[in-house]
Amino acid sequence: MQLSKSKMLLISFMLFSLFFGAGNLIFPPFLGQNAGNQTFWATIGFLVTGVVLPVLGVIVVAQFNGLDKLSENVGKKFAVVFTVLIYLSIGPGLGIPRAASVPFEMAVAPYLPSGTNFMIYRIGYSLIFFVIALWLCLNPSKLVSRIGNVLTPCLLGLICFLFVSFLLRGQTKVNPPQTAYMSSPFLQGFLDGYQTMDTIAALNFGLVISTTLGVFGLKDKKNIIKHTILAGVLAGSILAVVYIMLAYMGMSSSGIYPIQENGAWTLRYIVFQLFGNEGAILLAAIFTLACLTTCVGLINSISQYFSILFNKLNYRQWVFSIVTVSFIICNLGLNVILSISIPVLNAIYPVSIVLILLGLTHKFWDNNRFVYLVTITVTSLVSVLYAMDSAKVPLGFIGQLLQKMPLYRMGFSWVFFSSVAMLFNIVLNKLLVKNN
Repeated sequence: MQLSKSKMLLISFMLFSLFFGAGNLIFPPFLGQNAGNQTFWATIGFLVTGVVLPVLGVIVVAQFNGLDKLSENVGKKFAVVFTVLIYLSIGPGLGIPRAASVPFEMAVAPYLPSGTNFMIYRIGYSLIFFVIALWLCLNPSKLVSRIGNVLTPCLLGLICFLFVSFLLRGQTKVNPPQTAYMSSPFLQGFLDGYQTMDTIAALNFGLVISTTLGVFGLKDKKNIIKHTILAGVLAGSILAVVYIMLAYMGMSSSGIYPIQENGAWTLRYIVFQLFGNEGAILLAAIFTLACLTTCVGLINSISQYFSILFNKLNYRQWVFSIVTVSFIICNLGLNVILSISIPVLNAIYPVSIVLILLGLTHKFWDNNRFVYLVTITVTSLVSVLYAMDSAKVPLGFIGQLLQKMPLYRMGFSWVFFSSVAMLFNIVLNKLLVKNN
């Protein structure tokens, strides 16, 4: 069975919307403004963690019929703990509150009158936001059409309108790169891609897409994988084009506006220069649509998984629970949420990347029963220690030792240790096979 082009485009739009949320909108222009004339290489690095790895993650999870099945190659206890940790971090613990708070903080709050009680307005905005998300999630059968046919085309249309307006009327001046992008723009862009959270989100969305394809009538496993790859490539291509547009606007305005604390402020300056105060409506619409679609996808998929894993609550009850918790955390404020996100992502992201790569090469490990366990254990240990050290947690002599490790200060010591662990496991396995 072959799906029509219109249905494949619909599914690809849905996958794009699931990925494209708060981080995807604010970090590319931030990268462009900071990387300046090194934006090309920084963007290439960003696309690896922001597009290539997420698409591969969707494909791998679809092949294994879920993140929990993929994680079981490490161990059953790890599978439960890691899967729940991933869902909590991209869900009510971090991802959903961040996505819900960004539109208010960056597209509504700056335009409120001075002396306004921001807390009241934030609660009111987030309440409306989550009520809409709740309404969409309580009708999961209509999600694909509502997101693919309505919300995503509107979002893409607004972003394209902003980009074309910038090309025609935007002020441009490109500055040299900031310190972090001078020596290794590619690697810094690679690290910036962590902030999109898309690679760990892909570990969730792979099953969503394969399930959606099943709803459209696809039953054969090979056929589902084939269409999942196609949907991933199409969605990834759209993501890449949008990232390039946003990074270009950030780069081109790097010499016009002072360096901002995040990409949302960069977009605010660009929109204000193009449209004046009225541009606040455009900015609010872009932010709200981008973050709403992502939140809806996360709430839906996490509720489905938790209703199976913890079946004392059904799908609708989990939806209400996740929305309620996300609403509460959202109103702590964006700065608090972002301060938590960096160490959490530093700890989880490398493990997710290594798990995806092992899943992609799974057929090579049929006769090596410990490669998943050893490699993931070492990667987890190094990543957690790096995250703690980056968060200024006192580690004593361990912290001093870590500073001497290869690639540590660049945030890539896990690559070295994961490679060593994998090579050690391969050699040890060959020796064991030979002895047996």
